[in-house]
Amino acid sequence: MILFTYLIIYFLLVFVTRSVLLWKKTGINPLTFNKTDDAHGFNGKVFTFISFMELVVVGIYAFKNEWYEYLLPFWYLENTTLIKIGWGFLILSLIFVWVAQSQMANSWRIGIDEKNKTKLVTSGMFSISRNPIFLGIMIANIGLFLVIPNAFTLLIISLSTISINTQIRLEEEFLKREFGAEYEEYIKKVRRWI
Repeated sequence: MILFTYLIIYFLLVFVTRSVLLWKKTGINPLTFNKTDDAHGFNGKVFTFISFMELVVVGIYAFKNEWYEYLLPFWYLENTTLIKIGWGFLILSLIFVWVAQSQMANSWRIGIDEKNKTKLVTSGMFSISRNPIFLGIMIANIGLFLVIPNAFTLLIISLSTISINTQIRLEEEFLKREFGAEYEEYIKKVRRWI
């Protein structure tokens, strides 16, 4: 039950609350995944599927424990030390993502915003990693796997890794077009991950 509550709080804070705050402040909807079948739109659908799968897997773990065996648990990884490390990752991720989103301020979006001009954020956590929010999300996925190691949380890590890496490359192409030399200089100084 605690893990399910945490997941709901995580989604509410980093997606819903952030989106509402940005929309109220700027009038801009930060959810920019389109409905088309191009790479950006498809990746948005994959991201939605991953989020839904996380809720289902954690929901089964929390409320239908008798179904948990169907998630193919890795019983040999179920131990107190790994669970504590997993929770540490989950808490670290929430802090990491919240701080990075705060530092992005009005430039934060979910997806690529072709319509509204933003500024290139290169300070704070973005001076260490070009993608601290995605890094935080990956940390959360690893944490979830360590807390409930099973085939589906491993699948979440796998799909998320592919989806995030695809999104990063799409965003890099967009940022090169949008900011030109300024972005090229930035990528020379700061690595993609850390």
